[in-house]
Amino acid sequence: MKLKDKVAIVTGAGGGFGEGIARRFAQEGARIAVVDLRGDAAARVAREIGGGAIALTADVGDGEQVAQVVRETASKLGTPEILVNNAGVTHRNGPILNVTEGDFDRLFRINVKSIFFFVREIAPVMRDGGGGTIINIGSTAGIRPRPGLTWYNATKGAVNLVSKSLAVELAPWKIRVNVICPVMGETGLLQDFMGVEDTPENRARFIATIPLGRLSRPEDIAAAAAFLASDDAAMITGTELPVDGGRCV
Repeated sequence: MKLKDKVAIVTGAGGGFGEGIARRFAQEGARIAVVDLRGDAAARVAREIGGGAIALTADVGDGEQVAQVVRETASKLGTPEILVNNAGVTHRNGPILNVTEGDFDRLFRINVKSIFFFVREIAPVMRDGGGGTIINIGSTAGIRPRPGLTWYNATKGAVNLVSKSLAVELAPWKIRVNVICPVMGETGLLQDFMGVEDTPENRARFIATIPLGRLSRPEDIAAAAAFLASDDAAMITGTELPVDGGRCV
């Protein structure tokens, strides 16, 4: 087990990529803080994972709630050594002038500011514990953006870049930072990403842009995260890893 006895915080873990990551980490021996705004979803995932998992309800865009997540994880599970900033939102795919100021603020609050809050809280903890690893979930949208998702693309461009900058700045503290960039995935956000009804025909239009011929799945992202969190990746930091079936080639 690659993550035996490690303590990990995974945000947005009540479904989608986050749930897949939490489950894979648990299979690899980690103790997991399953964090989600939806307390019932977090509780379900933690319950199904079983021993070594706790459910924490938190708004990752709220600094005090983020601080509480770190404190409670340390108290119940031990010093966090792995953080996965997975929680994210999008606006519905469509004309740029249809995106409201409220949409814009929510996107940056959840997708970007949450990373600011978590790094501020967890970097000193990891430093004092001898190191750790932070994995941010970016997107191919921050590498090869699609029309209709401009402000979402902007947040993921920020996530991709800040991960590289953090990697350099936190390296003296033995904290590795990497970013995983999924292509459009089979999650609850898919219909908003497409901007049309989720039908086989509409999916086919988007799948046609992915050389390997399918959308990403939670297990794809979880496998990449498990590798980056493990000692197998001990010399890897500052990496922007597309998990995209070749879309960014």
